[in-house]
Amino acid sequence: MKLKFWGVRGSIPTPGKSTVRYGGNTPSLELRLDNGELIIFDAGTGIRNLGDHLIANGESIKTYILITHPHWDHIQGFPFFKPAFVSGNEITVIGTDREEIDLQHIIADQMKKIYFPIQLNELKANLNFRSISEEEFNIFDAHVRTIYVNHPGFTVAYRIDYNGKSIVYVSDNEPFDKASAQLLSNFEPVVLKKFLEHRGDPNQRIVDFARGADVFIHDATYTPEEYVDKVGWGHSHYLFALKLANEANVKHCILFHHEPNRTDEHIDRILEKCRNEIKQKNFTFECSAAYEGLEISW
Repeated sequence: MKLKFWGVRGSIPTPGKSTVRYGGNTPSLELRLDNGELIIFDAGTGIRNLGDHLIANGESIKTYILITHPHWDHIQGFPFFKPAFVSGNEITVIGTDREEIDLQHIIADQMKKIYFPIQLNELKANLNFRSISEEEFNIFDAHVRTIYVNHPGFTVAYRIDYNGKSIVYVSDNEPFDKASAQLLSNFEPVVLKKFLEHRGDPNQRIVDFARGADVFIHDATYTPEEYVDKVGWGHSHYLFALKLANEANVKHCILFHHEPNRTDEHIDRILEKCRNEIKQKNFTFECSAAYEGLEISW
């Protein structure tokens, strides 16, 4: 498999001289199976550059876009994804519904005339929508599993297993604490119940899900010091990401969803601290910080 990052920033795009090396686009990743078949994780602003690249190569598109959740930073690039405007292309969007609105209307609403000049039903590609919860299914020859994570709304992580290789994508996830969780009001009761009913440490759900993954991409929005004031916001600090990676015995942990105000130099320092932590604790996995253009093959 081959993975390329097109957007790695959380919450809002951050163009400027202080984010040049790691990039300012919001989440979108390109995954190629061994036969070249295309799977896309999330449709943040990074998907625009991916779409431009596909068009420039003259590639006919049949792809699946796996949406973790419909917060702005994960869907705001879809209206600018040029392959969706091309007849003959086939795009299946996979993600979660809400009680009050389904996945298709979530995507369509951001393209209403008040917000955008072209409506969803005017796109020329063949568009399909598949609503999911926690489940397993196949796309192409890859096996996909999903699990709810600790982030406001019905947010899922994805695991893809293919030809003995695996990748786990956990873009937005927060350490789950039983005491504080019951005081928060911005989480779906169904998701909250799944964590509360887990015996022992509820975060073991994520560890078991990621067990043995070749590539483990995880939210590392905050530093441990910042997280103290961000409990309930739905994001992790980098030490928690390392803890999960170690307990899950993954091979490569990639820090993701960088905080909007994080400069390139700050991310450099965080990565250095993480690698020192790994060395001091004799962890065995590799650690990287995601940046636009990063490619990994395995």
